[in-house]
Amino acid sequence: MKRIAVIGAVLEEPARTQTAFNDTVSTYKGIVKGRMGIPFEDENRAVISITVQAELDDINALTEKLGKIPGVTVKTAVSGENR
Repeated sequence: MKRIAVIGAVLEEPARTQTAFNDTVSTYKGIVKGRMGIPFEDENRAVISITVQAELDDINALTEKLGKIPGVTVKTAVSGENR
């Protein structure tokens, strides 16, 4: 059953972490419905929000891969089951 989720990520030192982050997200481009990024240049950080629609296993797999990138912190909010 497909669910809707928002994956929120904070990238420390985006110049160092952004390529790995983008490469990982692009491997899941089929489930990505939207993406928004906000740079915090004064703090050398960036915040990225990704909206996805997929099976829970795919959402968890993407979240896990993003969370394994050094300098990236990830949290995910997932919709309840459709009735």
